[in-house]
Amino acid sequence: MSSSSTFLLLFFILLLTSSSFSLSANVDNDYTLKTYIIKVHYDAKPSIFPTHKHWYESSLSSSTSLIHTYDTVFHGFSARLTSSEAQQLKTLPHIIALIPEQVRHLHTTRSPQFLGLKTSDSAGLLKESDFGSDLVIAVIDTGIWPERQSFNDRDLGPVPAKWKGQCVTAKDFPSSSCNRKVIGARFFCQGYESTNGKMNETSEFRSPRDSDGHGTHTASIVAGRYVFPASTLGYARGLASGMAPKARLSVYKVCWNAGCYDSDILAAFDSAVSDGVDVVSLSVGGVVVPYYLDAIAIGAFGASDHGVFVSASAGNGGPGGLTVTNVAPWVTSVGAGTIDRDFPADVHLGNGKIVPGVSVYGGPGLGGPEKKYSLVYAGSEEGDGYSASLCLEGSLDPKYVEGKLVLCDRGINSRAAKGEVVKKAGGIGMILANGVFDGEGLVADCHLLPATAVGASGGDEIRKYISDAEKAKSPAIATIVFKGTRVNVKPAPVVASFSARGPNPESPEILKPDVIAPGLNILAAWPDKVGPSGVPSDMRRTQFNILSGTSMACPHVSGLAALLKAAHPEWSPAAIRSALMTTAYTVDNRGNTMLDESTGNTSTVLDFGAGHVHPQKAMDPGLIYDISSYDYVNFLCNSNYTVTNIKVITRRSADCKGAKRAGHVGNLNYPSLSAVFQQYGEHKMSTHFIRTVTNVGDPNSVYKVVIRPPSGTQVTVQPEKLVFRRVGQKLNFLVRVEAMAVKLSPGSSSVKSGHIMWTDGKHNVTSPLVVTMQQPL
Repeated sequence: MSSSSTFLLLFFILLLTSSSFSLSANVDNDYTLKTYIIKVHYDAKPSIFPTHKHWYESSLSSSTSLIHTYDTVFHGFSARLTSSEAQQLKTLPHIIALIPEQVRHLHTTRSPQFLGLKTSDSAGLLKESDFGSDLVIAVIDTGIWPERQSFNDRDLGPVPAKWKGQCVTAKDFPSSSCNRKVIGARFFCQGYESTNGKMNETSEFRSPRDSDGHGTHTASIVAGRYVFPASTLGYARGLASGMAPKARLSVYKVCWNAGCYDSDILAAFDSAVSDGVDVVSLSVGGVVVPYYLDAIAIGAFGASDHGVFVSASAGNGGPGGLTVTNVAPWVTSVGAGTIDRDFPADVHLGNGKIVPGVSVYGGPGLGGPEKKYSLVYAGSEEGDGYSASLCLEGSLDPKYVEGKLVLCDRGINSRAAKGEVVKKAGGIGMILANGVFDGEGLVADCHLLPATAVGASGGDEIRKYISDAEKAKSPAIATIVFKGTRVNVKPAPVVASFSARGPNPESPEILKPDVIAPGLNILAAWPDKVGPSGVPSDMRRTQFNILSGTSMACPHVSGLAALLKAAHPEWSPAAIRSALMTTAYTVDNRGNTMLDESTGNTSTVLDFGAGHVHPQKAMDPGLIYDISSYDYVNFLCNSNYTVTNIKVITRRSADCKGAKRAGHVGNLNYPSLSAVFQQYGEHKMSTHFIRTVTNVGDPNSVYKVVIRPPSGTQVTVQPEKLVFRRVGQKLNFLVRVEAMAVKLSPGSSSVKSGHIMWTDGKHNVTSPLVVTMQQPL
């Protein structure tokens, strides 16, 4: 035995026997417990401990128990500690870092056809990949309702031989819940329960079964089988299917009534990767923090390092800037667009004006456009002010609203819950008006009473009509006319109002979101025991439901990634993302640049990233931008992360000297280019990017560059021509960007975008190029 291991062994015997090292000794009066995820020197385990778990327990006081241990995507454990226990743990030589736990939240079927994936498609993506039947997609979410037809295993072959996962059974989740479609199911509630106490099993299932609906919905978007007929309350009738109908699903339930806890999310990543999944789909997010404090970024790096593609929702904080989440460059961040289908439900006012709205209310209507009802604004003088304007629980006076159509403002409580409040107070229907921040973006809901949603300008128009009618002493009257399902809507796609926007708050040199995909009013499977509105009093039951969110956009991309992986098994996660990004489109079905739903104006790269995914073109991108784990380490070095921080994320010791020589953070071989200039008085600023492309198209091919520089910049690319002799060949090019200073007030910035495109006449390989000028304070 070497002297160093003898020393370590003696140290740990001392640690076990000596009260001076025990964390229960010298504890101050700080009894507030917090959950931490603890990174350890994995290889330093002394041989006296049979397992890592025993070793970890030896580091804790007798009263502290482990929540989870991690050994695939991360090396360490999680536990609840007082601040003094945390401080003492930090002093131990084998502890690298303590990461405070975050609580995350959910980023709450025409889309395959809108994307060009059709069942009869004999030459496209579905055909070439046999629908992805050997691929396994992990859905980390609220669980699954496995009995839904979307999850049947008809005509599926045996479970892939590589599969090492399991179906964790419980009283409400027998082994028959899994089949050749849902091949794995696990649940992780230790982190949730260590903070909240034992779960209430009358309101949620201690099993992989879904009591929320979100997980069932996302799982069927990513890989649901063909189901006909499918609809919600009579809306969106037709054939429902997921992106990769033959791919296998493995479900990891981490989200509970109080949220999704980091320690559980990391445990799900750890299990999914060791189980043998190919793709991870995560429609969950939280606050953006540095990557070494972000359990999702850490879990996703470990997955990517094992060759697993990770896509995550970009968040629903739009339309404001800097709202994008899940921004690590090894994660594909997905924003949301509309599809060419909507559900019009217009407000007909007594003055003859018609205000457009949307709804998927499925009960008896209000009797056609001729029959009008008394119309009131919940926030007018008779009501309880602000809380009444929002139709919060208990805020409406039944004497004021009974038998009337009630206008409520969006905000605070859920959209469907407002309808329940109006209904309880005796209102006959509801008009839900967007606030200024929501703009004109509309989301259709399965309301409990006749109701529709209108934009901010529509809300203003209705409020003005009500006040004008009061002044004229003539009663305000209106009705809602429900028009069912409308298809072939133009323009589409449009960037959804709620879809989170760039720039990237953690790494401005990496453009996020990466792409957008369908995320507004998406039809997918829904569990029993949950009404389509999600309101507890909703007793309606439906096999499918229509939901909106980047939560719905993310699984579209996860499913497409599985199809691409099936067609190109040798592609890395970065290659798959590159194919999706460089072939994405930015024009709508009218031939114009996509619009921003919140304003009706043209949207930008900060809204849609590289653009809207285009599955067929992604199948054959021509060139790809590949990235290895070592490239990501260099990126972290150039982001000024410490060697310790980098080890927390990557499980590797980094030598940053070479990375610093190799250039700057923007030199990560990313398919988009983002230059950020600080204007410190210089008139002219410049930077460069080095990129490497790999030929995955025709062996002998010549690509020429086409440059569209952002306005006010000069962009050159060297060489201007790339000559490939074989498939798999890599060639480098250099992009120089020169920008002139612009007049800006202190603290403000200006963003201009363009692109560079490599074309061989058959493939157009496009990279967005963004130049940001910032005026320091």
